Parts: sequence; structure tokens; C-alpha cells
Amino acid sequence: MGEQVFNERAMRDEICEIGRRIWQREYVAANDGNISVRLNEQEILSTPTGVSKGYLTPDMLVVIDRAGNKLRGNMKPSSELKMHRAFYDARPDIRSVVHAHPIVATGFAVSGLSLDRCTLPEVVITLGSVPLAKYGVPGSDELTQDILDNYIDKYDAFLLANPGVTTIGTSLINAYYKMETVEHFAKISLVARQLGNENVFSPQRAQELIDARARYGVQANGACRIEYKDATYAPEVPSTGFGAAAYAGDSGAGSNGSSSSAGNGGQVELSDAELRSVISEVARRVVEKIQNQS
Repeated sequence: MGEQVFNERAMRDEICEIGRRIWQREYVAANDGNISVRLNEQEILSTPTGVSKGYLTPDMLVVIDRAGNKLRGNMKPSSELKMHRAFYDARPDIRSVVHAHPIVATGFAVSGLSLDRCTLPEVVITLGSVPLAKYGVPGSDELTQDILDNYIDKYDAFLLANPGVTTIGTSLINAYYKMETVEHFAKISLVARQLGNENVFSPQRAQELIDARARYGVQANGACRIEYKDATYAPEVPSTGFGAAAYAGDSGAGSNGSSSSAGNGGQVELSDAELRSVISEVARRVVEKIQNQS
């Protein structure tokens, strides 16, 4: 059996809808960003260069082959599709790529900070973390190479040092939702750091979230990072399929896991049973969200 073939007319409409969403949410400005979907084994449908993603129409989109040659369309393909094509070649499960510049997440990238701390259950389960790739000139092999060498088999979202954020997925909406999750994670992380304390899960609690992926049918991705005074710990991730390796990043602050500290030094503690209940509820909601995407 061959792979699923996406309906081109439906995908043109969906790219335009996602373009409007990323523009309305201020993930892009002017003509920034690009979106693509792999229609079949040979054809890629994508946004053209030089057009605002908030004003896309289906006839503006272009179809290229896996080598980057234009097959259909009146407009010019973006030079940044070289990165998209490299990701499609590296992972057969990838069907869509979204690149944008969400303000807070891109701020982390410009500051040289990854989003890799074990803080939000939803992110630990669905993404693991969001590593920071080295800077490269947009449209160049340099921009893509660090991801291909170090992250493509472990993660589905990447901060690009200065150029923004790229997410990959099994469908257009799947890749787009991951972009939303990255920016949401970045906003919460920024607020926590401004308040002076970004608590992370303990190794045991983080491992419970990692293990919950298999129980609820979520494909494993790279692990988040827990940093203590004397050591950095990354939960173990099953070594099967894509996104199976652990990752240790390069910046962070330590904390304990099953309690959260208030600014006045007080703590709110959960029992094992209570925290397990919270984790199960989060996992249930994640699975529902994934099912709704399909």
C-alpha cells in the first residue's frame, strides 16, 4: 500500500486558513513565514514568496517536486523551502512544515535560550521540549544542518537562533497546533522567569509524563531537561520510532518537582495520588486534542 495522498484542493484551502491564523495571532508580519504540505511521495504544496500569510488565496500557492523544481503555479516558491524539503527527506512521517516568528518564542531564540525545561505537563507529553538550533542564513544549508545533525529524529519543534520557530507534523493542522503550543509554552516560561521562579518536575514526575505517552497513544518525542545544583537529568525515552532520544540543553534553573513555591516561601504540595490524577487528566485532554486533529 502506498502512502496517503492528500487532496490538493482541500490542502490549498487549509494552508490559506492556517496562514490567516498565524497572521491574526501575530506569529508573522508583512510577508514572513512559510507553510508547506507533502501531497504525495513527489509533490509539495507551499506558500509562495513575497505574500502576506493573512491574505493568501488558493490560486497563489505553488507545487514543487522533491528536488525543488516548480511544477504548478504562477508565483515564485520561497527559497526557505530548501529546509522543508530536507525535513521531508529526513523523516518519512513528516507531512507538513510551518515556519513563523511568534514574538515570545522568537525572543527566546534571539536570546540564545532553548525551551527545554520540564515545567508544563502538556508540553512534556506532546513535544518533550523545544531545542535551539544554531544560526544559519535563511534559505541556506547552514540553517538546516544543525537540526538534521542533532534534532530531527528527536523533536517536532525547533527554535532557530534568530530566524524564528519551525514545527513539523503529520498534517497541516498538526504542525500548526505545535506552533501554538510552542508560543504558549514560551509565554508561560517568560512570566515564570519574570516572577523569579520557574519550577521544574522532579525526575520521577517527569518520567511519569514521558511514560504516559505510550499509555495514551502519543508518539514519543525528545525529553525535557531537569537541572539541579550539581547535575542535569533527562528522563528516559523509549528508543523506538522517531523522536525517541533524550536531550540535555544549555540553560536553566533548578527546582523541586511535586511542590510549587510561592514568592513568600510558602509551598503547595500534592500527594502522589493527587499528582497522578492531574497527570492522567492532562494526558486525557492531550489525547482528545490529538484525536480532534485527525
